[in-house]
Amino acid sequence: MTNKAIFMHGTNDMIWKEIDMPVVHDKDVLVKVDIVGICGSDVHYYQHGKIGDFVVDGDFILGHECAGEVVAVGKEVKNLAVGDRVALEPGKTCGKCEFCKSGQYNLCPDVEFFATPPYHGVFANYVAHPEDMCFKLPDNVSNLEGALVEPLAVGLHATGKGNVKLGDTVVIFGTGCIGLVTLLSSKARGAAKIIVVDVLPNRLETAKRLGATHVINAKEENVLSKIDEITDGQGAHVVIDTAGAEITVKQTADVVKRGGTIVLVGMTPKDEVEFNFMKLMGKEGELKTIFRYRNLYPVAINAIASGAINVKDIVSHEFDFEQTKEAFDFVVNNAKDVVKAVIKIN
Repeated sequence: MTNKAIFMHGTNDMIWKEIDMPVVHDKDVLVKVDIVGICGSDVHYYQHGKIGDFVVDGDFILGHECAGEVVAVGKEVKNLAVGDRVALEPGKTCGKCEFCKSGQYNLCPDVEFFATPPYHGVFANYVAHPEDMCFKLPDNVSNLEGALVEPLAVGLHATGKGNVKLGDTVVIFGTGCIGLVTLLSSKARGAAKIIVVDVLPNRLETAKRLGATHVINAKEENVLSKIDEITDGQGAHVVIDTAGAEITVKQTADVVKRGGTIVLVGMTPKDEVEFNFMKLMGKEGELKTIFRYRNLYPVAINAIASGAINVKDIVSHEFDFEQTKEAFDFVVNNAKDVVKAVIKIN
């Protein structure tokens, strides 16, 4: 079998290489990759070569949202077989630290996460991964949907931390993929009003199609006064920021309801941003953060399989593996048109 991969080669450039087939350890499975999503972090590495302290050094394989087919199994694999289609949870944790043992494995300091330097991603024909981080897809869940389980898990974690409940009003800043899966998760949890804020009309239109009850274009309307109007001056039970912009982080304290909850998901370019803690304290509001997700792949897959959450409508563009560089360049240069792009490896 030939294993071809595409590597970042400096910023805004890529090269093809034939690489060795992965080593399949006793508890691993070998997966023939089928679909990989292009994540915002992939694009950021492609353009800038780093995210915070994570710096790309040399040629590097991107991609961490993926699904494919099991083509070989290690001798100690018990629950997966050749031919099974799986979604891959991209983090391989140590399993021994206090966070892993307490179930908070997303906080493991020694995690090996696809496409987070120095660990290569999955824009390749084949990858090996631990069996317990590969989740079998039901017959009615496509590989495309399987690749979107990863971002959906982020949305589920955000709404879980925010404790979104039946009848709640939710404000979501940002309508990238994470904002949209957070919208879908809020809807599935029974939120009555879902108010989405962005500056890109095509994404706001997608949000409306996916179930947002109100959309606000921050370039055309006063966000605070509009949310005040929609909520009759009460604010939102839960405010979730997926945009990671300084202004949206600051506005969360303005629009949260008394006794409400703010969840920060998106990371701002600057480590320190202005925030009105006194306003939040006056409302006795809660401020929470999330880092990736944990124990949510089975939940996400079941939600997709049952029809409770429809992720496939997020995808706006599909590209073949041979078009990977063109796909990245298209995403970079056409943000106003792209909602979510995926690469079809096979």
